[in-house]
Amino acid sequence: MNIIILTGRHGAARALTLSPPWVIGTVLTVLALPIIAALLTWKVMAPTTEVVVSAQDYDRVWQRTLDEMASHSASDESQSQLERMTQQLARLQTRLTRLDALGERLTEMAELSDGEFDFNSDPGMGGPELRKESLRYETPDVQTVIDQLAERIDNRTQQLKLLEELMLNRQTDANALLDFKPVQVGHISSGFGRRVDPITGRMALHTGLDFAAPRGTPIYAVGAGVVTFSGRNGAYGNMVEITHGGGYKTRYAHAHTLGVKKGDLVQKGQQIATVGSTGRSTGPHLHLEIYRNGMAVNPARYIALK
Repeated sequence: MNIIILTGRHGAARALTLSPPWVIGTVLTVLALPIIAALLTWKVMAPTTEVVVSAQDYDRVWQRTLDEMASHSASDESQSQLERMTQQLARLQTRLTRLDALGERLTEMAELSDGEFDFNSDPGMGGPELRKESLRYETPDVQTVIDQLAERIDNRTQQLKLLEELMLNRQTDANALLDFKPVQVGHISSGFGRRVDPITGRMALHTGLDFAAPRGTPIYAVGAGVVTFSGRNGAYGNMVEITHGGGYKTRYAHAHTLGVKKGDLVQKGQQIATVGSTGRSTGPHLHLEIYRNGMAVNPARYIALK
C-alpha cells in the first residue's frame, strides 16, 4: 500500500509504502477504539450505579425503620389504653361492691326476705348449650368484662330505685297511720263513749280519750298533717287541730302551752303542745279526739296499732 504525503515546504511530495501487516493493524486499532471507549465509560459509570443501588437499599431500610417505629408506637398506645381500661374496671368493681353492700343493708332494714331484691348474687341465667366443633374458647377481653360489670351496676341501680320507692311508700303509709302515743307518761283516765260527766254527774257521750299527766308534759302529734287550728276554743281550752290525709282530723285539747300555729306542717311524733287544764277540765290532762269524715271515732283503735 503506497501513501503520498505532501509537505507545505516547497510543495515537495513524499511517498510512504506500507506492508499488509501494518494496514491490518491500523484497521484493527481503529475498530478497537469504540470498544475501549465503551469500557472506559462503564468503568466511570460503575461507582454511580453502586451509589444508586445503595440509595435504594437505604430507602428500604428507612421504610422498615419507620414501620418498626409505627409498630412500637401502636404497641405503646395499646398498652396505655389497656392500663386505662384496667383502672376503669377496678373503679367499677369497687362501685359494684358498695352498691351490693348498701342494697343488702337496705333490704334487711326493710325486712324484705322474699327474694325480690337480691344483692348477693347475679340474676339467674341458663339454657341449652349448643356445641360447635369450630368454636373454641377465648378469654374475654377487658372491654367485655367492663361491659358486663356496667350491666350489673345498672341492674343494682334499678333494684335500689325500686327499693327506695317501696320504702318511701311505706314511710308515707306509716306517717298516715294515727298510731303514735300522744303522751309518754301518765295513764288513760277516761275512755271513749258514754260515761258519767265528771262535772255534772249525768250520763253523757265522751267523744275522745283522756290521758292524765303532769302539767307541762309534752304532747305529740299522733300522725303527720297540717295544723288547721291552734288557739283558744271554748270548753276545749287551748287546742290544736291537725288535718291528716284520708278524711282524718285530730284534736288535742286542754293544753297548757301551744307549740305550733295554723298552717304548720307537722310530722308524726312531733311535739305540738304541753299538757294543761284549760277550758272545761277538772285537772291536768290531754283530751284527744280523732274524726273520720266528720265523725268521731275511738282513738284507742289507732293507738293500739302501735
